[in-house]
Amino acid sequence: MPTRASVLRFTRTTFLPIALLLLSFNQARAQSSSTVADTKIVTTTQQEQQASQPSVRDRTHTTVAQNNDEAWSMLTAAVQDTKHSDLRIQALSALGTLGINPRSERMIVDAMKDPDVDVRTAAVLAAGQTKSRNLTTNIRAMLDDKEPQVAFVAATTLWKMNDRSGEDVLMAVANGDRSANPHLVNGAMHQANKELHDPAALARIGALQGASMLLGPFGFGITAVEYMRKNGGDNARVSAIEQLSQENTGPVRSELIAALTDKDPAVRAAAATAVGSYRDRSVPNALLPLFDDTKAPVRLTAAAAYIRATRSASGRKKQ
Repeated sequence: MPTRASVLRFTRTTFLPIALLLLSFNQARAQSSSTVADTKIVTTTQQEQQASQPSVRDRTHTTVAQNNDEAWSMLTAAVQDTKHSDLRIQALSALGTLGINPRSERMIVDAMKDPDVDVRTAAVLAAGQTKSRNLTTNIRAMLDDKEPQVAFVAATTLWKMNDRSGEDVLMAVANGDRSANPHLVNGAMHQANKELHDPAALARIGALQGASMLLGPFGFGITAVEYMRKNGGDNARVSAIEQLSQENTGPVRSELIAALTDKDPAVRAAAATAVGSYRDRSVPNALLPLFDDTKAPVRLTAAAAYIRATRSASGRKKQ
């Protein structure tokens, strides 16, 4: 009969090595599973990061003329996109920054006939933004637009250009729900005059004014404010960039070029608008990556800025 000592000795020499072997195997298996899981997490994270980053086209060997063609193609396609009014408005904002430019002026004038009231409003604002006297007659025609909003914007745009053609429209808004006195107004009364006494029309114009009537990369009024809010736009930083852009110095230029890669789309768009006025070789190359930005307003703003930055002195004189 086996003694207790012999049983313990048999257990230690037989079962213990087997148990240790099984424990080692389980530990190795667990470690392997953990490594595979970690690898999957890392791979998924890398894929998500790659998906969130735009695919930037290599334009190392493209010429300025080719890049300009691409910029104009982007702007033209956007302003003629019949399915997306917001994209047309954003394109008009970019076109407005080009100043006196026959090609952009034609597109702005065409947009004044758009069936969408906000697109027509943006077209008038863009025309004013160009500061081109060539568009004064076209803006005056918008004083008779069937929508009071458009007529009001046309009147305020002309007023800023020292043109009093829309005085009766502004007087109508000032009178509110009172009847306008024709004797107080110089010139003919416009169609929108009587519509502007309607409380609903006045409320819409008031809301529009309260949300800012300036045309920016994301549009104008409440829509632009909402876009910036949803995309984390920082108004303070955008305002700072706009102020800094008035100083054409080396440090400021470097700061604005660095802002082109900022995570905030509003900051990228503001920086693109600002650097477009600089005649420096580093600017066009810094703008090119924004042609592939994930945000359409940034792409369009950069396209217009590139055209401005590469415009030759002789080209500016001709236009």
